[in-house]
Amino acid sequence: MGFSSAWAVTAHTDEVMAELLPRVRPLIARQQLLEDTQREWRAWCTDPLPDHRQWDPLWRDPEKGRALMGYLRLTSAAPLDELHSGDDCTFDLYDVWEQAADEVRPWFGIHRKEYAVSALFHAIGPRRAALLPGWCGDFALDAQDVRRSLPAVERALTFTPQERAAAEARIWLDEGPEDESVLDGPLRCWQQAAEAGLGLLGASIHLC
Repeated sequence: MGFSSAWAVTAHTDEVMAELLPRVRPLIARQQLLEDTQREWRAWCTDPLPDHRQWDPLWRDPEKGRALMGYLRLTSAAPLDELHSGDDCTFDLYDVWEQAADEVRPWFGIHRKEYAVSALFHAIGPRRAALLPGWCGDFALDAQDVRRSLPAVERALTFTPQERAAAEARIWLDEGPEDESVLDGPLRCWQQAAEAGLGLLGASIHLC
């Protein structure tokens, strides 16, 4: 069965973020604190996966197959689906995205049968991924949080030419020449939001 996913990074005023924070942060925290989530995170940090182009034979090994499946579960959990398609008819992420501040162009990674967060984390590895606020691509930050976290995000997503080439080789997404890469879009949003005094919402969800 097919699916489409989106990872969106959008900038908002602190007034908008004040409404979002109590809705979004508990869902992120709940997912982060799950026993399975913590186990899968520790497993990935302890033994990062080989390049995705080497995965095919690994699926036939029970232990290595479990490690692959655990990583994919970890990075595709999408706890904010509850806000996008849940029972609360007064709130929808589409409406939130339409309130994005004009000062920062939103970044959207939309893919068929793939997850942008999974590809990004595989590309940058656990040490850099751990520097990103929130949990596995989901975050809700006011303007002060954005400014405070920017140095860590820049360390996570800034590369030497050699590091950039290695990261690009580990991204399996179908990104066209006119698409802003998953390596670039989130960092640009962070830098522009910090300069404009805006908050940021990161939401990795299923579209269908």
